[in-house]
Amino acid sequence: MANRQVSRTDKDRDGDITALCNPYRSWSPRRKRKAIRDIERGRHSYYVRENGRRVEVDVVEEGGDKYLRTDPDAVTANNLDDLPDC
Repeated sequence: MANRQVSRTDKDRDGDITALCNPYRSWSPRRKRKAIRDIERGRHSYYVRENGRRVEVDVVEEGGDKYLRTDPDAVTANNLDDLPDC
């Protein structure tokens, strides 16, 4: 399993995450559907690093839809929504 650091995200016009990115990495961009599959099957983990702290990207299911998000905490800079665009 590879640990993949996320530094950017792609979002649709509603602000929903559509891809995880890290410039200059061969896996980037990784579309939402494939990243969810990677996480659920234990193939790869994705994380955001902010101020030396690693925050995992998780799969969350709401209303039958699956989403990507970082572990909730008091830091907004590590939220997927707040990362720069790919």
